[in-house]
Amino acid sequence: MRKILSYVVIIGFSIAIAGCGGRKAVEGDVQVEAVDGTAGASSAGLDGSGGTVTSGLEGADSAAGADGDLLGKRVVYFEYDSSLLTLEAEAIVQAHAQYLVSAPGTQIILEGHADERGTREYNLALGEDRARSVANLMEAMGVSSGRVQIVSYGEERPVALGYDEAAFALNRRVEILYQ
Repeated sequence: MRKILSYVVIIGFSIAIAGCGGRKAVEGDVQVEAVDGTAGASSAGLDGSGGTVTSGLEGADSAAGADGDLLGKRVVYFEYDSSLLTLEAEAIVQAHAQYLVSAPGTQIILEGHADERGTREYNLALGEDRARSVANLMEAMGVSSGRVQIVSYGEERPVALGYDEAAFALNRRVEILYQ
């Protein structure tokens, strides 16, 4: 698992060096939630009722160009039983990492989540692995590890209730919360 994660970080870093800042996000089956809480999110920090502080990012949209659109996306989603970043997730994480490099006083919390399948312990570990995947890519792009806090909630904080693939897909996520 660590070997695969290392490859993901190396690939992500290589893409960043190659100048991927101007490319558009890859469209596909990956769902991404905007900071305004669309896609039915209702957990604290996504619906504006708790935790997510957006001050300092308002001007980043115009300064970042194409990446400005990606900064509005604060949730990245994962495939079933995986902590590997998709291309869409990598683009979002890279945009946030670039912003963090340009705003050295900013700190973030990465909250890892899982759907309800699997044991509680397994899902806590999977949520942590997902958050670490995001943190590793950010660190590879120059964000100090001291500015990134990782928390795993496993299956404890679902944004979608239900026992179907649509609900599961929304719950397999990492939320990027600015402090």
